[in-house]
Amino acid sequence: VQLVESGGGSVQAGGSLRLTCAASTRTGATYSLCLAWFRQDPGKERKRVASIDSDGELYYAATVKGRFTISRDDEQHTMILQMNSVQPEDTAMYFCASKNWYCQEDVWQYLDWGQGTQVTVSA
Repeated sequence: VQLVESGGGSVQAGGSLRLTCAASTRTGATYSLCLAWFRQDPGKERKRVASIDSDGELYYAATVKGRFTISRDDEQHTMILQMNSVQPEDTAMYFCASKNWYCQEDVWQYLDWGQGTQVTVSA
């Protein structure tokens, strides 16, 4: 699976950003994938922010629940992270990741990763 993120950038606190992950597979189908967003600060662990299972089950980290919305379009082979009411603590490199079927917490479970897109939120 090849994953390409886009949509990062700089925004003021309280603003919005929309991240997109474009997925491509050998068969062309993405419906069987768990798709997830992780973020990472320099020198810190990569942590799951949000994910969506192959059957549509959603997960949000407590720090973003109510502000971020994850969605997927398997016809367009994309995943979206709509980030509203962003805060300086949301500043990080955001990565798109995938694994088969069902999402899990551990970074090592995810087989494929995008190159990342930087999100910077100023106070």
